[in-house]
Amino acid sequence: MTDPDKLQQLINAASRGKRPHFFEDHDVDRLLAIVWAMAAELAVTRERLDTVERLLAEREVFDRGAIETYRPDASAAKERGQWQIDYISRLLRVLQQDIDAMK
Repeated sequence: MTDPDKLQQLINAASRGKRPHFFEDHDVDRLLAIVWAMAAELAVTRERLDTVERLLAEREVFDRGAIETYRPDASAAKERGQWQIDYISRLLRVLQQDIDAMK
């Protein structure tokens, strides 16, 4: 997602109702929410990546070992940098919502 307006909408999208609290320290709850968001992202990514690698290897499009030696060009590096910004924004959304609620 590279559209800044869409990204801001995602960051500001709050769940309905109060956020559940499991620990006395609400900061621990916030951290737990971030960790679970990251875990969910990673799980989906790993599954999709595994699927892509297997399909490409089955079709003999590439050797899975080529991934280890790949070096991105400037354009790919720029796209990856934007993805990282978007990803971190999604992970830290819970903190941004708390900051916005204090305003």
